[in-house]
Amino acid sequence: MIKVGIVGGSGYTGGELIRILLHHPEAAIAFVYSTTRAGKKVTSAHPDLHGQTNLEFTGKINPDIDLVFLCLGHGNSTQFLNEHHFSRQTKIIDLSNDFRLQKDATLNGKEFVYGLPELNEAAIRKADYLANPGCFATVIQLALLPLAKANLLGNDVHINAVTGSTGAGVRPADTTHFSWRNNNVSWYKPFIHQHLGEIRESLNALQEEVGELFFLPVRGNFTRGIFATCYTHFEGSEVDAKALYESFYANAVYTHTVETPIHLKQVVNTNQCHVHLHKYNDQLLITSAIDNLLKGASGQAVQNMNLMFGFKEHTGLHLKAGVF
Repeated sequence: MIKVGIVGGSGYTGGELIRILLHHPEAAIAFVYSTTRAGKKVTSAHPDLHGQTNLEFTGKINPDIDLVFLCLGHGNSTQFLNEHHFSRQTKIIDLSNDFRLQKDATLNGKEFVYGLPELNEAAIRKADYLANPGCFATVIQLALLPLAKANLLGNDVHINAVTGSTGAGVRPADTTHFSWRNNNVSWYKPFIHQHLGEIRESLNALQEEVGELFFLPVRGNFTRGIFATCYTHFEGSEVDAKALYESFYANAVYTHTVETPIHLKQVVNTNQCHVHLHKYNDQLLITSAIDNLLKGASGQAVQNMNLMFGFKEHTGLHLKAGVF
């Protein structure tokens, strides 16, 4: 049984980590750190946990734990680690974008491994410090990595991905307010989204030269999940494409190539990524879907924890989709 700490436990990703770890047979929550709710019950932020835990938020850390999850706003993990020090045996999984890019992957001698299991499993198993991928980055990489592995991403790729409101974080903003978001759809950060950097680095690790990625993120009028469509030039048949994907994901625990067209409810509330392929003339359409808070954040973080500590990869992640 390992002792685990959560920093930033009152938000969406912190809440999901608490829910998973309370039922994880190999991990015990040592503390849940929050500067805004210190001394209050965890249920004050996550009322669905009444009857499951008596944990309280704390404003102090235990530096001698086995693992700490950082669920802080982007840019804040670096500052936190500069101000708070953990023991040498403490492993770190950061859920922000502070350490995802190669140029940012080292802090005070700590080298962060990029934590996409389908790409870096061997390195993750040996890692002490890990940068959890972004939600858009996860769903798009899982759609495109098999093509990059086969050196077939030389042409431009067009990507449209619609995300739920939880992707914007727990703090309210104009575009997450219910009256604005409900019955509404809009795009944002067209072609310049911050996750493009980590996507390109992963693709370039498999294929040196990749075509332009034209990514259009879209705000959906639902709470959780990402539904992504990507299309690019492909000379082979649909059967050829399926063979590439099935081979690439043959040993993947949570990413599956699906025969029939997919929908978002298949994966919401799970750590799954479902991928579907469709060929039209010389274009290959790849559809992928994940839960942005699980496979796109906290579920993948626990999957990485399992790999780092030698647990079975699916431990604590037997989660059920709500398809009705």
